Amino acid sequence: MSLKPDVDQPDAEQPSGDLTLRTLTMPRDVNNNGDIFGGWVLSQMDMAAGIVAAARAHGRVATVAIDAMQFIRPVRVGDVLCIYVKIARVGRTSMGLEIEAWVLRNRQSQREKVTEGLFTFVAIDEAGKPRPLPDE
Repeated sequence: MSLKPDVDQPDAEQPSGDLTLRTLTMPRDVNNNGDIFGGWVLSQMDMAAGIVAAARAHGRVATVAIDAMQFIRPVRVGDVLCIYVKIARVGRTSMGLEIEAWVLRNRQSQREKVTEGLFTFVAIDEAGKPRPLPDE
């Protein structure tokens, strides 16, 4: 089995950004409808974005806003959740990250976009105060 889905399908929508996190959804994360909690998916997106933001900031960062969030399709038990992150904007102390969540249904090669969002992170110092982002 390949974990590089849809490479033979040039017309298929492709993820935007870098694959930053991949995890298997489990029964412990379901809601009363039997789908994965949206909050669990959101937390995975925040972790992935935090990895990218911390690398760009060369240190501590904090999520300060979720500027946009769209749940497109449900995530099911057994899906492989893949989070893609792209830095969309960089300011003096903060940055905006575009995050897309895709799943591999039933751990197979069929890939579907399930969630997308725009998160804002700020670089912080050891006291938790905003600090300037270093030059790239």
